[in-house]
Amino acid sequence: MAEKSVLFAGDVRLPAIGQGTWYMGEKNSQRQKEVDALRAGIDAGLGLIDTAEMYADGGAEEVVGEALRGGLRDKVYLVSKVYPWNAGGKKAIAACEASLRRLHTDYLDLYLLHWRGNYSLAETVEVMETLISQGKIRRWGVSNLDYSDMQELWQLQGGKACVTDQVLYHLGSRGIEYDLLPWCQQQKMPVMAYCPLAQAGRLRDGLMQHREVLDIADAHNATAAQILLAWVISHSGVMAIPKAATVAHAQENAAALEITLSVEELALLDSAFPAPGRKTPLDVV
Repeated sequence: MAEKSVLFAGDVRLPAIGQGTWYMGEKNSQRQKEVDALRAGIDAGLGLIDTAEMYADGGAEEVVGEALRGGLRDKVYLVSKVYPWNAGGKKAIAACEASLRRLHTDYLDLYLLHWRGNYSLAETVEVMETLISQGKIRRWGVSNLDYSDMQELWQLQGGKACVTDQVLYHLGSRGIEYDLLPWCQQQKMPVMAYCPLAQAGRLRDGLMQHREVLDIADAHNATAAQILLAWVISHSGVMAIPKAATVAHAQENAAALEITLSVEELALLDSAFPAPGRKTPLDVV
């Protein structure tokens, strides 16, 4: 069992690395590999799977649903997200039911507002409470909400029932450390870090090929990606949700749970990639 874990809603403790599914379900030729990767992740102890109705227009949820066949549903903390234009009233009920059908399950452990948009936060809170009362979801949370959004949510009746904020966070994007992350830690509300390795492109390459990252990876007999994941989850109450496209990749992600970075290593990474000393806009992809 992984040593590092995050407590959700005060009653569910999960390993600090889960499984993301962004870009899954887009190519039929990759479907079996994706299913196998998710199952390998579950076998390796990565018990949280995060998906969304947005990903491949529901295709990612279908991949997850297939991966959970054969009795695996009960081994997984299942998370999905609702579009902002579906996040209120009857639209939210219909969107949630459609996600459940694609996932071949009758409930979600956690349902998130994907980002702010068409409905007020109050309307979203109200329909989340309705979905809980109907047994379609167990808990609810948000995604891509910044510090000021969370302060607004906290003032609403029922707003403090929110159990997580899922935001972009990695070594090259540390803006949440200025106010959002400390506040979430104070509330004992976990943060789910998406794109914990940065997305494909120059920034990701810059992180993966940076001398300090590679030196630390060598010292741990690990990959650069594992060091970046270990850095993310070294922060209290933070879970990383990387995507794995292959069985080997899923196993590599799980092995990052066993890496503990030293104070000196964390200081080196902090010096190489310093956090901003002022408020910056929330990074969103």
